[in-house]
Amino acid sequence: MRLDDDYANAPYIKDSDSYPDRWAASAEAFRSTLSAAGRARLGVMYGHGTRNALDIFLPMGKAQGLLVFVHGGYWLKFDRSYWSHLAQGALDHGWAVAMPSYDLCPRVRIADITRQIADAVSVAAHEVTGPVILTGHSAGGHLVARMLEYSMLPDDVFQRLRHVMPISALADLRPLLETSMNNDFGLSEKDAAAESPVLMPKPGVPVTVWVGAEERPAFVDQSQWLAEAWDAPLVVEPGTHHFDVIEGLADPDSRMVKTVLQI
Repeated sequence: MRLDDDYANAPYIKDSDSYPDRWAASAEAFRSTLSAAGRARLGVMYGHGTRNALDIFLPMGKAQGLLVFVHGGYWLKFDRSYWSHLAQGALDHGWAVAMPSYDLCPRVRIADITRQIADAVSVAAHEVTGPVILTGHSAGGHLVARMLEYSMLPDDVFQRLRHVMPISALADLRPLLETSMNNDFGLSEKDAAAESPVLMPKPGVPVTVWVGAEERPAFVDQSQWLAEAWDAPLVVEPGTHHFDVIEGLADPDSRMVKTVLQI
């Protein structure tokens, strides 16, 4: 369809096929290390489905708060097992990190996934005390942005939100109606508008929008639209594309980690 190429990332990234295996290997090694140290709580259920589960990684000592990372994959693929290693940066600063899986399209609709993430954030927030920070990549960036609709999270959880950082987020779903992916999404015009953070009121929680400078123009546009709609700071990170833009989360000294944790 007309916008298929605009929203295609892999054809424009060198060795793109190698990324999922590398993510999975790094994540598995990280989980093994944290599990051996007694600092991983794996498979915490937040719902009744087999994918309604999250992993919580714990820092040394008492956690300063909770960071929740929601993965991407166009609401069509991946699960929490690919991203565990990205918790390292926040952990080294004393934050606990939760990473949920969720059901995928076309088995469910995007609105269903949004509600699942609200449940996941709520469960994780009741497992770890202190402030809550949300971040997510691509479709995950959309999902954490959607949490800023006031009615989405329980009030006691919403009041704990300190910062939300959508990374390479899909903030306006209406262009996706003109992609073949919508055969799986099943979005109508009304659905796409209802699930578009750019059409939500400006939130009262601090937001930073992050995107890679080498991403497809459509993703840079999406981030700019969200930053403008919410009057939020926009970070365009030089030299990063859609697949490696999240790597900074694993580095405690990165600009990304210091920005998301507001340190």
